[in-house]
Amino acid sequence: MFYYLCGKLTHLEPGVAVIDCGGVGYKLSISGTTYDAMPPNRSVSEPPIVKLYTHLSVREDDIELFGFMKQTELATFKLLLTVSGVGPKAALSILSSMTPEKFAIAVCTDDKKTIAKANGIGPKTAARVILELKDKLMKESDGKLEMTASPSTPATGERSALSEAIDALIVLGYSRAEAMTALKDIDVSKTELQEMIRLALKKLMRP
Repeated sequence: MFYYLCGKLTHLEPGVAVIDCGGVGYKLSISGTTYDAMPPNRSVSEPPIVKLYTHLSVREDDIELFGFMKQTELATFKLLLTVSGVGPKAALSILSSMTPEKFAIAVCTDDKKTIAKANGIGPKTAARVILELKDKLMKESDGKLEMTASPSTPATGERSALSEAIDALIVLGYSRAEAMTALKDIDVSKTELQEMIRLALKKLMRP
């Protein structure tokens, strides 16, 4: 029904934003990530103009509008809703504890502990999120890498970790070539998967 709302930010508190669009105040439930991204100038006399991408949740006993600063966060929210047992509140809780990028890394690296840190999300739910979303995220990123054998190809276990690291970087929007270039100088035999991804991202984010 609504793709996005653009208007004056008349009220803001953790979990809630109210946007005035043409004299109508729309109450939106927001994540901690979106809350932190809101403009710093929140003057009552001159409220800032903001644009939030929206999702309308309609249930038998409730209608709720959710707002997100970025389309990637909205897409991740909708993806979370496809997980059995995960509703809008749980999805919002996960996105309040981490950015979409960190969530993608957690899923791709089977990091249940990080996902379970979200309020109201236990280990079982975190495991189910990974189980149901990992393949979807990999499919969106062109699937798993097929590594060709060569004298410089790492051993099987190292190749698996390298493939997962590249898959995670592809999920975050980088090309396969960019991911492989960023990872090529990292010693995969002595580096944990999450550290490999962190080091690669550090290289990729350099100007």
